Amino acid sequence: MEQTTSYYIYILWSTSLKKYYVGFTKNVKARVRQHNTSNLNTFTSKHRPWTYKAHFKVNGQKSDALGIEKFIKSQKSQKFIERLIEAESFKGKLAQLVRVPKLRD
Repeated sequence: MEQTTSYYIYILWSTSLKKYYVGFTKNVKARVRQHNTSNLNTFTSKHRPWTYKAHFKVNGQKSDALGIEKFIKSQKSQKFIERLIEAESFKGKLAQLVRVPKLRD
């Protein structure tokens, strides 16, 4: 039997930068931990701590998740991201997103 991989779009908030970060991954909990602990010199390592805000399952392939991530980032709007965080359903380019309950430690 073929195993399917789920991809997720996640949203984080930097209290030091006062900005959101949007990414995609197969494992949200591990990815959030990595943003807050990695020793690599990256954008997210410079603006810690990152607080989890929301994540959404992508009904589709890796390429769909990447396309949605790029679309959200291209909006360059905190208001747009805040509406995503609060939304219960999505239309248009975001129709493949399905809200997932908040992460637990």
